[in-house]
Amino acid sequence: MRSSLVQLLSFAVGIHAHGYLSSPMSRTGLNAQAGADTCPECTILEPVTAWPDLDSAQVGRSGPCGYNARVSVDYNQPGPNWGSQPVITYTGGSTVDVQWCLDNNGDHGGMFTYRICQDQALVDKLLTPGYLPTDAEKQAAEDCFRAGELKCTDVVGQTCDYNPDCQEGQACWRNDWFTCKGFNDGAKCRGVDNAPLNSCYTSIAGGYTVSSKIKIPNYVSNHTLLSFKWNSYQTPQIYLTCADIAITGSGGSVPPTSSKAVTSSTKAATSSTRTTSSTVPSSAASSACATPVPTVAVTFNSKTTTSFGQTIKIAGSISQLGSWDTANAPALSASQYTASNPLWTTTINLPAGTSFEYKFIKVESSGAVTYESGANRAYTVPKSCSSAATVDTQWK
Repeated sequence: MRSSLVQLLSFAVGIHAHGYLSSPMSRTGLNAQAGADTCPECTILEPVTAWPDLDSAQVGRSGPCGYNARVSVDYNQPGPNWGSQPVITYTGGSTVDVQWCLDNNGDHGGMFTYRICQDQALVDKLLTPGYLPTDAEKQAAEDCFRAGELKCTDVVGQTCDYNPDCQEGQACWRNDWFTCKGFNDGAKCRGVDNAPLNSCYTSIAGGYTVSSKIKIPNYVSNHTLLSFKWNSYQTPQIYLTCADIAITGSGGSVPPTSSKAVTSSTKAATSSTRTTSSTVPSSAASSACATPVPTVAVTFNSKTTTSFGQTIKIAGSISQLGSWDTANAPALSASQYTASNPLWTTTINLPAGTSFEYKFIKVESSGAVTYESGANRAYTVPKSCSSAATVDTQWK
């Protein structure tokens, strides 16, 4: 009777929801932005052994991208709101910022990791429109993602601690995964960023960001997946979500898909990826034109979910962005904002070749200001013959 009560209580804890990959935006998050997933933080594999052995659980129906039982959505296949094209393009070998969103009522502590499977044929099983991978195919992909973990220790200078809730000799005593702070001291996963409530979206109690840096492998693909996995310390639960990404070589080239299952959607994704890459230029993207333009109209797009009365601004280290004075930071327009595409945008004329740091800020009607979490963004205005450039981002 006692064991049944304990099991019942463990499931009762499980109904309070938890977290999902939010930067780059996961398939789960995109479906929530479209209004179809009413609880993006509820994509959970349970009940499983999540602690102290982080690798023992089989993924089953959840696969490496997750199954949300609350809304009966399997994210291991493309859907109407996700999976048709990458949401971001990375350069192989680069170090990038990543982030997940943690629900205020669902911080169960533990450890988390990011993974990339370099077997394109396996990944293509999760990219083919209209095809639902079998459980065996999902597990094969999960095994590949597990082999492709992007270790915390791969990033030079990044602090990679051992989890204080794990003891030396246990399977969780490893610092290649990212760790949350101590569960019993109250810090838990929120303690990684100490971000303010509602710094990211969850449907139940508001979210906190949890940020890290990962090193992208020297692997190229015009469409692959970044998988996020969080093993809970408190509950027998694992959270799995994926983001559709592309990876270019150091020269910016993207190879054709290796699998024979190349669909029209995949071809469209390739085209879209190349367009996105070219519209976010850097100082290395200078052209060989005879007379580069002196000024570039840079359009900053930020997908940021806001409430009535809130405004998004861009504050930065140059005078055109207010020199970090939030009162003088230019505001973005919400004229194109919709529930499914929460776009804030502005265009600012900047001298070609200018390098600066910046962040988006959220300003309440009361004047209170909330900065994005994580490190400052950086940008260099291109020197080229083009008089326009676009920077596409999302709130972090």
